[in-house]
Amino acid sequence: MNAKNPAGFRPHTLASLVKNPVHFFAFGLGSGLIHPAPGTWGTLAATILYYPLSFLLTGHAATVVFLLATFAAGCWLCGKTAHDLGVHDFGEIVWDEFVGVWIVLAYLPPALWQRWGMLPCYLAAFLLFRLFDITKPPPIRQIDRRTPGGLGIMLDDVLAALYALIPLWLTAAFL
Repeated sequence: MNAKNPAGFRPHTLASLVKNPVHFFAFGLGSGLIHPAPGTWGTLAATILYYPLSFLLTGHAATVVFLLATFAAGCWLCGKTAHDLGVHDFGEIVWDEFVGVWIVLAYLPPALWQRWGMLPCYLAAFLLFRLFDITKPPPIRQIDRRTPGGLGIMLDDVLAALYALIPLWLTAAFL
């Protein structure tokens, strides 16, 4: 399996993607097809989608079950899609970004929601998650390189989400 995206390799169009539900979800409901920066577009789609989802996630238990289920499903979806494409962590696979930014949005400090409101909180979650997902500070990059399959694809984004939550919780502590 190739470690990097082959130049110009585009395995799907939206029409072909909807015919393969596994790839459709792994490609973030099609958002991973948008170029340039499919990871950013996937994160944006997930951030927007979280708003209606948040009305269903009314308690801590529901949120935990939802995030664990989407993570577990993502391990399989992303691993299967990467295997089918022959490319580990292909750039258009963005389900990992979906779950990562959902973690940040789900665990934003309540003090920030109260003080800033929804739009600034969503923007902060989006920007900080993308910052840590793109830069992959230690040990994220090392874990990403050493963890194979769908778990490796998903794990670096979960860690980027945790990194994004740190400045948000520190900001809330100082307000």
